[in-house]
Amino acid sequence: MLALCLAPLTVSAQSSSFDLSQLDLSQIDLSQLDLSQLDPAAIAAGASDTLMRAPDSSIDPLFQAVHRASRAPRDADVLCGLFDPDADRSPQALAAAAQRLSPDSRQGFSNALITIAANGLQNPRQPYDAAAAKQTLKSAGTTAMLLHDGFAAGLNAEASDPNARQARCRSLGWMLDALADLPLAQRAAATRLLLNEGLARGFSR
Repeated sequence: MLALCLAPLTVSAQSSSFDLSQLDLSQIDLSQLDLSQLDPAAIAAGASDTLMRAPDSSIDPLFQAVHRASRAPRDADVLCGLFDPDADRSPQALAAAAQRLSPDSRQGFSNALITIAANGLQNPRQPYDAAAAKQTLKSAGTTAMLLHDGFAAGLNAEASDPNARQARCRSLGWMLDALADLPLAQRAAATRLLLNEGLARGFSR
């Protein structure tokens, strides 16, 4: 039933926006899903805006999973590529990225995506201010820049060689550290922004 609810009306495989409509939810515990609370509008839309419907408390486990994974160099490299502004963050790309993570990181990442998909179907669209989310990222970046030499240079680096990519991945981790100290609502908004648009270069204080 849930898998059918999530089946999209149309899907663009090349879309860089975050769409949970093709996630494989075969592992989800349906006993935790209150079918009476399913939003018909979400089902009719193919759940393409699931990320925007999931409450902040359902978004935060994904942030926490990404934050933990960013501390392992191999996993950080995977996430760094995923959050490049031009990266593909379609369901297929997210699934492929999850498979490249270490087992612990993969489990946390996948469970968080399933939580968003399930809870997004049961809720209306949540309040979201993209401009405020960008300001939150900028504030977190400023904090990271004050704490870590080379943050801005690393974040703005083009991933054209291994050293530049490593520097950008390190800066992403520092920004996630700063976001982790912010209130839940701000973390959730920043997470939505990262999944929709990636982490832009050109950071300045």
